[in-house]
Amino acid sequence: MMRTINAVYEGGVLRPLQSLDGIAEHARVKLTTVESVESSGSYLADCIGTLPDEAAAEMGRIIESEFEQVNLNEW
Repeated sequence: MMRTINAVYEGGVLRPLQSLDGIAEHARVKLTTVESVESSGSYLADCIGTLPDEAAAEMGRIIESEFEQVNLNEW
């Protein structure tokens, strides 16, 4: 199985930003590419790509229904 994930490098360890479903705890994995990504300075913008599209759309619907107004220019 091959996929692209986002991770944070902390204390000498890569920490995934999303669940690694299908990989057992303590399983060995092979990393083929590590690409440094510059932070945008916005924590919300740094989350882009960490949720599947369906989950992101659902989150948007929840925010709109709970807070009634979302300024898309702030996203």
